[in-house]
Amino acid sequence: MRCPFCQFTDNRVLESRSAESGQSVRRRRECLSCGRRFTTYERIEFVPVIVVKRNGARESFDRSKVLRGIMRACEKTGIPHLELENLVDEIEAELQQRSVREVPSQEIGELVLDRLQELNEVAYIRFASVYRQFRGIRDFVDTLNQLQGALGNGSKSERRGAIAPAVLDPSEQEDELGVL
Repeated sequence: MRCPFCQFTDNRVLESRSAESGQSVRRRRECLSCGRRFTTYERIEFVPVIVVKRNGARESFDRSKVLRGIMRACEKTGIPHLELENLVDEIEAELQQRSVREVPSQEIGELVLDRLQELNEVAYIRFASVYRQFRGIRDFVDTLNQLQGALGNGSKSERRGAIAPAVLDPSEQEDELGVL
């Protein structure tokens, strides 16, 4: 490792620790010539994943774009940032493990939606509204009904407040509103 200050090639490692959720190693080094200290990061070199956009354009997978979209969907939901980082780590790891290097952007969006559905229903709907390009209230209602069907295994008390009452059938609406 070459010193960034004097370009000398010999140095010693003062400290090593895990960084970036265990994806890299941070090393604090000291140059044996000039005595100055600097930091290096060591990480596994991955074969780049190419994302095929809807318009056919291709670009390298950018985890920060995925994280930014998820963070926007999760605003004011109280989900810790570390949990969102872990979600993106899972998606990136899954993409890296595939034998195919080109992945349609729709597949990435579906991976995000699958994880958000388990994490937070409001974030799921927010992300779906942008990702699936909702045009009107009907798109929201359809997605809410779909989500309610997926959550149908739970009792009404578990679902209370999770789905807008306007989406429920009339008998459930009355029960949810406390009329029955």
